[in-house]
Amino acid sequence: MPKYENDKTITFSIREAEKDRDRRTKLRAVYDALTEKGYNPLTQISGYILTEDPTYITNHRNARAIMRKIDRDELLDALLKEYLHI
Repeated sequence: MPKYENDKTITFSIREAEKDRDRRTKLRAVYDALTEKGYNPLTQISGYILTEDPTYITNHRNARAIMRKIDRDELLDALLKEYLHI
């Protein structure tokens, strides 16, 4: 029986991929709204993630409501995974 370099079974969750795509779309919408209002979106989103204080996010283009639909823990987990390439 041939040995493959990586013989582990790879699982792919469509649900997780959809959640990731949805989270990215929402985060981009918030980022764009903050940019349009002249805020630094990175500091504003970071402030929200750290404190969960919704006033870090503008109401412009419904960004605050959109941001509150994103689970903070899942977002932080996804950001760390992306940053660490894992």
